[in-house]
Amino acid sequence: MKVLFIGGTGTISSACAVRCVESGMDLYLLNRGRTNRAVPENTTLLKADYHDVEQVQQALSGETFDVVVDFIAFTKEHVRKDVDLFRGRTGHYIFISTASAYQTPPLTLPVTEDAPLENPYWEYSREKIACERYLMEQYRENGFPVTIVRPSHTYDYRTIPFPGGPLLFDRARRKKKVIVHGDGTSLWTLTHNTDFARGFVGLLGNEDAIGQPFHITSDEYLPWNRICEILLDSTGLNAEIIHLPSDFIARYHEEFGAGLLGDKSHSMLFDNSRIKRYVPDFSAVVPFEEGAKEIADWYHDRSGPLNIDTDLDTTMDQMIADYESIL
Repeated sequence: MKVLFIGGTGTISSACAVRCVESGMDLYLLNRGRTNRAVPENTTLLKADYHDVEQVQQALSGETFDVVVDFIAFTKEHVRKDVDLFRGRTGHYIFISTASAYQTPPLTLPVTEDAPLENPYWEYSREKIACERYLMEQYRENGFPVTIVRPSHTYDYRTIPFPGGPLLFDRARRKKKVIVHGDGTSLWTLTHNTDFARGFVGLLGNEDAIGQPFHITSDEYLPWNRICEILLDSTGLNAEIIHLPSDFIARYHEEFGAGLLGDKSHSMLFDNSRIKRYVPDFSAVVPFEEGAKEIADWYHDRSGPLNIDTDLDTTMDQMIADYESIL
């Protein structure tokens, strides 16, 4: 099977690329060729900036694919270009959306793929919803062979699932307080990228999946307090946790706040029955405690300095100081 990934070197797509190649697929990656992640052997790199139409047309000249997956599309204009480019050139197009597209807060738990799509808090989610609606319209009216995939918080060894990433460890190392939103008891689902890939690659070329949305997540859920504790324990660090309301955080940092109010401040558990029905051998096998050990190994063994968001660090200090002043 000849598969094209638009992107292919991110947290999610890199694991999917490895699994594709291991499954014997003929994998092509279309990207700018700028990454510090290893690309699997026996992969064909088509070098182009996807925002440059001429470069893309040249890179794809004469090529057709059994499956095309767009990992980097965030706007309706982008997926409209995909439809124009790949109509008649692929038998299966997969759009990577987001589980944050589901109505927030959720009406019921666990969330199924049939839950309403609505997120008034986060523009990122609203853009993805607009992409989904356009693509499904193209499927219904013109037969464009689309499948929607909605990852939830997916991580690997170097994507620390906290705002600022390694800033969590850096603050703990400097004996600063670390922030957990709300009271830390809302439940959250974290999915290792290799688990996501196990379900995702089973959808490629699956004609029965066309016209369907899927989320692919772990069945493990943890409160945010425990997630923070696991990460700190895995690195041998200790820190005092301070709980700040999500709407209070949003006053100080728009992006941080939007990600909380539009996603992480609510418990999110997922019903994975659909992906397990279409990909019967799928199961998520990496518990977060194991994934956190991988993160800790990277943290301890990395070469070079951490990329610390100093502006966010300063903003966190201000949040904490202001909140404590009103207690």
